[in-house]
Amino acid sequence: MRVPRLVGLMAMDARRTAEDTGLFLNAPDRPDFHQTVVEYIVRQYPQPNAEVPRDSVVYVWFDFGEGDGGGGVREPRLPRPPGGGLQRELNEPGGNDPYAFVSSA
Repeated sequence: MRVPRLVGLMAMDARRTAEDTGLFLNAPDRPDFHQTVVEYIVRQYPQPNAEVPRDSVVYVWFDFGEGDGGGGVREPRLPRPPGGGLQRELNEPGGNDPYAFVSSA
């Protein structure tokens, strides 16, 4: 029998798929797997389409392990860039500002 693709399925759908194909699921990162409903599977072993005997155990994970993917570190990162930098030079007060509003009244 071939292992179905479980990655991307919600826990409840993965359990149903495994049951329909005669396989058992085990989630090492979820001791309460039997109560998990709407979390998505991100990894599985054996891989999809692998040949296994009926009543085999397929391991699924809901979190990426350390260094195995995911989004990584989010901003803000430290150290922050130094302040300063280029700034727009302002016109002198009362100078010739081509964008100044002129009233015709």
